[in-house]
Amino acid sequence: MNDLGDAHMRSWALRFLTLLAADLDDQLAWLGAQAVGADSAVEEALLLCRIWEGLVERGVGEPGTLREVEAIGRRLDEVENAPHTGLWADELAVEPVWDDIRARARQFLLTELGDWRQPLPPVRD
Repeated sequence: MNDLGDAHMRSWALRFLTLLAADLDDQLAWLGAQAVGADSAVEEALLLCRIWEGLVERGVGEPGTLREVEAIGRRLDEVENAPHTGLWADELAVEPVWDDIRARARQFLLTELGDWRQPLPPVRD
C-alpha cells in the first residue's frame, strides 16, 4: 500500500477505534437513528484489526498497540457467528463483549495517541 493509502487507513482505523472506546451513552448518541446491524459492526471491527496489523508491519502504527488489537479480534471471533439481536445499538448495552472491547480500544488509543478521549467521528448521513 502507498503512503496515502496507509494514511487513509490509519485515519479510518483511529476513528473507528475512537467510537469503540467511547462511553456507552456517547456511542448510542452517535448511532442515533442509524440502523447499524450488529453483524456489520462485528465484521467492520474484525476488518479494522486485520488492517491495523498490516499498518504496524509497515511502520505506520505503534507496535505496542498490537496486543490490544489482537485481543479485540479474539473477542470478536468469539461472537462473530453468535446470533445477534439485530441492531448494534441494542447489543452495546447488553452484551459484555462490547464492554471488554471498549476497555481494550481505550488502551489502544492510550498507547497510540496518549489519550483515549478523542472526538467522535462525524456521523454519516
